[in-house]
Amino acid sequence: MEMNTGTDDKFGTNRKGNAYQEGPVAETIEKRTAKLPSDLFLWASAASIATSLICMVAGKKQVANFIGQWAPTVLLLGVYNKIVKVAGHDRAST
Repeated sequence: MEMNTGTDDKFGTNRKGNAYQEGPVAETIEKRTAKLPSDLFLWASAASIATSLICMVAGKKQVANFIGQWAPTVLLLGVYNKIVKVAGHDRAST
């Protein structure tokens, strides 16, 4: 059974015709992250992987695991950055 929440996510508006709006924190973050180049996230992720590999070879397994876990997080932040750039941050608020 599907619950009726009164929203229509496909169009970014609710059924009353009001546009969704981001909170002030999300809006500020999106404005700043949209300025970052996408390559930054790829290079940061690659650096995390390379640093992790170097630590592993040097015998620092715990440090290597810790740094190696940054790569997926950085890539996910890059995906968020790309979505903000392509879709724009909350266009209804501007």
